[in-house]
Amino acid sequence: MTDASPRRFHPASLDAINFLLADVRGALGPFLNVFLVTQQGWSQSAVGAMTMVSGLVGLVAQTPAGAAIDATTAKRAVMVAALVVLAAGTGVIYAWPDFWPVLVANSVLAAVGDVLGPAVAALTLGLFARQQLAARMGRNAAWDHAGNVFIALVAGAVGRLFGQRSVFLLGPVFAVLAIIAVLSIPGRAIDHQRAKGAEGNEAGGGLPAWRTVVGCRPLMVFSFCALLFHFANAPLLPLVGQKLAAANPTWATALMSACIIAAQLVMLPVALVSGWRADRWGRKPLLLLGFAILPIRAVLYTLSDDSAWLVAVQLLDGVGAGIHGALTPLVAADLMRGTGRYNLALGVIATVQGVGAAVSGLAAGMLVDHFGYRLTFLALGAAAAVALATLAATFPETASGPETASGKDGCAA
Repeated sequence: MTDASPRRFHPASLDAINFLLADVRGALGPFLNVFLVTQQGWSQSAVGAMTMVSGLVGLVAQTPAGAAIDATTAKRAVMVAALVVLAAGTGVIYAWPDFWPVLVANSVLAAVGDVLGPAVAALTLGLFARQQLAARMGRNAAWDHAGNVFIALVAGAVGRLFGQRSVFLLGPVFAVLAIIAVLSIPGRAIDHQRAKGAEGNEAGGGLPAWRTVVGCRPLMVFSFCALLFHFANAPLLPLVGQKLAAANPTWATALMSACIIAAQLVMLPVALVSGWRADRWGRKPLLLLGFAILPIRAVLYTLSDDSAWLVAVQLLDGVGAGIHGALTPLVAADLMRGTGRYNLALGVIATVQGVGAAVSGLAAGMLVDHFGYRLTFLALGAAAAVALATLAATFPETASGPETASGKDGCAA
């Protein structure tokens, strides 16, 4: 909390929000893919089509949602509404696991679920002073990963005891708990000017919102790299889960949980360290490390089909995704400082990330159907290598300094 906040809030409230949102904002997605393939008899192409369509539908609202979060002072109400819809969507998947109901429900989940990430980042910006921001973003990511571990453990146990389908009843439970956590933060504790990246009365120097964001070259470079990163990364866990489920159908949910837990246990400390050290070491060296892990991981999956090996390789996801998740909102804050377009920029990044993830669902499914898992993993690794090379060659350091985001490479007018 800062002196500018007229009412006190407890930082544990934001911890709880991040922890609980992890349980309803996409954490059940890998379980859905495995459930549809192994229990409902869907083909890889059908799952890929559902993933692509629902992802693209969700993207339509992504960037406008970021702009709306910048404009509104009712951020808590937006989050509560999104959580209510999420609870309903997971209930539909449980009740009617056929193609069209799942497609519609998953599309709605994608649309409202992607709003929550920028909303949490906005709350963080509005509740904490800038000198506290890097560490707080790392703490947010750490609690998010802790929530993912928890839901994976719970989902694994529930799936084992009551069947894979019962896992989707967890969505409404955690949505209600997340709503309670959101409402525990007083609305008047949020500095809404700071929450959108505005400094004082600045708001993009009078430029239209879209020009402020699209005209920021470092942001566009980062967005392109993020698109390729998510194109390569999004299908890996579901594909590994499918291989494990085919070899061990009785333990399908438990093995998927093991993969998620293995990565999330690594992500937690990686996110904390990234937040603590991002100011001292800079953003770019950490990002390069995170991006470099992904092509290595994709290649390692091709070396063995042993279940223990696949779960062990999944540990590397904790390094790459942990760094990326912790630093993305921080990079956006660096580049949008003084523009008042912070959440719009996050919406743009989330949109292109979603495009990459959605398209890769269909692409990976078709590759597996026609060429097998090994070639699919290598193709995804190649996309990740392009992202790494682009980041290394064209993305500047954005941490505050005379030649960085607050200097000539910044995007504030």
